[in-house]
Amino acid sequence: MPFSVLAAEPVATATTAAAPAVSSGVAGQLTQLVFGLLLVLGLIFFLAWLLRRVQQAGPAGKGQVIEIVGSRALGPRDRLMLVQVGNEQILLGLSPGNITALHVLKEPVQVPSTEKPTPEFAQRLLEMLGKDHKDKK
Repeated sequence: MPFSVLAAEPVATATTAAAPAVSSGVAGQLTQLVFGLLLVLGLIFFLAWLLRRVQQAGPAGKGQVIEIVGSRALGPRDRLMLVQVGNEQILLGLSPGNITALHVLKEPVQVPSTEKPTPEFAQRLLEMLGKDHKDKK
């Protein structure tokens, strides 16, 4: 009998010693998961920021040879586009897989240079962030 009591005691201490190791293992895995998630989210935000910076650094319309003056949708997949190339304006018909020059205008259409209207929500958000488009010009 005394031998069985002694033999059972180390087994009991071994199971109690393993219990904190299992819980710390779960906590370690959870911590690793959270840090991994934060790393991925940080990478996504960094890439979005970098993409915005690269797009802003590109040509901003000055020095462009071809400019889109206007566009009108004719249907779900067809549209008309007025394109300025140098001093000429060309009316193009666009359909899936096909671009057709419809007319070359003799006199260019004068388009008033107005800023595109920003949707109300986007404008309010820009004002709250202190990045109003009007202040940039």
